[in-house]
Amino acid sequence: MSKVLILNGSPHKNGCTARALDEMIRVFTEEGVETELIQVGNKAIRGCIACNSCAGTGRCVFDDLVNEVAPKFEEADGLVVGSPVYYGSPNGNILSFMDRLFYSTHFSKHMKVGASVVSCRRGGNTASFDVLNKYFTISAMPVASSTYWNQVHGFSAEDVEKDREGLQTMRNLARNMSFMIRAFRDAKEKYGYPTPETGAFTSFPDGK
Repeated sequence: MSKVLILNGSPHKNGCTARALDEMIRVFTEEGVETELIQVGNKAIRGCIACNSCAGTGRCVFDDLVNEVAPKFEEADGLVVGSPVYYGSPNGNILSFMDRLFYSTHFSKHMKVGASVVSCRRGGNTASFDVLNKYFTISAMPVASSTYWNQVHGFSAEDVEKDREGLQTMRNLARNMSFMIRAFRDAKEKYGYPTPETGAFTSFPDGK
């Protein structure tokens, strides 16, 4: 069975972001996709300190939720990251978590499907959406899209219930993501995944 790992970057376990993710989980279940929801936003997650210890160990030097989630991420076929908007950007906790999760894990993320979801009262949604998607696009992870940007509006979960288009967007996103996971699995068996080139690393240490 396919599996999608879902990260809630909100400090509120049952808030706006959770309501959006719940709508996706319901559709994933209908589509036969297993899900696991992990609450990140209310945990004490510190940022990366660029110690590069993970280069030798494959684990972050700070042994917290990041290292706990890493093997689940490796096993998953897809990753959904949800966050509220804080000053036009995702919650700082989820950004620290994602920095360390992606940098410290050396397994291939190639062709795992990624999707980001944001919730806001009024603005800052597309900027936050763009920030979260960059983790996927630097890791050869295809990004799932929907029929509008993956966002809901409201100040509470009850407000989000009134955002009918936002919830519709979540349902379509989950259906599209389920399809992509199945399609990539079939294509891998039929054609094999594309082989990425490696070795080139643009750097100009000589200053020229």
